[in-house]
Amino acid sequence: MTIQWFPGHMAKARRQVSENLKLVDIIFELVDARLPLSSRNPMIDEVINQKPRLLILNKQDMADEHETRKWIAYFEERGHKAVVINSLEGKGLQAVTKAAQEVLAEKWARMKSKGMKPRAIRAMIVGIPNVGKSTLINRLAKKNLAKTGNMPGVTKAQQWIKVGKEIELLDTPGILWPKFEDQEIGYKLALTGAIKDTITNMEDLAVYGLNFLSVHYPKRMEERYGITAVDEELVVTFDHIGKLRRVFGQGGEVDYDQVSQLIVRDIRNQHLGKLTFDFVSEQLEKEREQQ
Repeated sequence: MTIQWFPGHMAKARRQVSENLKLVDIIFELVDARLPLSSRNPMIDEVINQKPRLLILNKQDMADEHETRKWIAYFEERGHKAVVINSLEGKGLQAVTKAAQEVLAEKWARMKSKGMKPRAIRAMIVGIPNVGKSTLINRLAKKNLAKTGNMPGVTKAQQWIKVGKEIELLDTPGILWPKFEDQEIGYKLALTGAIKDTITNMEDLAVYGLNFLSVHYPKRMEERYGITAVDEELVVTFDHIGKLRRVFGQGGEVDYDQVSQLIVRDIRNQHLGKLTFDFVSEQLEKEREQQ
């Protein structure tokens, strides 16, 4: 399965981000804590260049805490300030303002030395679709100012939003990149809901999810489905899960389409617990191979 999704409004958003950089002091790059690397858009690096940045790992309640701690250390070792939040429940939001102030401390000191009055931090929030930008903005502003929805592509225009006296936020639509060099990234994004289900193959997605679980979370897979690996004959695995969960179609036969949807739902809805799909250990191994 090849996954690509780059609607026209995303190309426009990329241009808008580039054009409005001069208006802001810092970039808030929001990523999914379940996939801290795969949910980062490499185009953002090209567009924002040397602009100060704060990495915000959202949806911490859905991610493996052990792996999240490793990712915070990984980013900070590479000079990127990072914080972890749960925008849906409003947890960790104070850390965002504090971290932004730390990142901009030198700039603020220079402004003060020149006799300039302190003002609100002007930040641009960027990230891929469905990573929780609008929810975060509404939480910070304590109002429903940004449209939210549990599907990618809800925000389609930029807007300035005042967050108390300390921050002014420039929201942007979610931006995916035109082509995934690594198709596994496409699978991870689709599995966590960043790509519309209508353009994905649910069976392929379910099989990818099961194979991922068998490698990284075999005990949880066994507890949920009574298996620790995907059989070479895929129908054997789907029959087993379908019968276990009583997913039958007409005539009493296992409905494989519904089994696929059930597996994806189980992963997304945390029926297999908190999952992280990017691992620091694997990233470090890739970096060593590239040296």
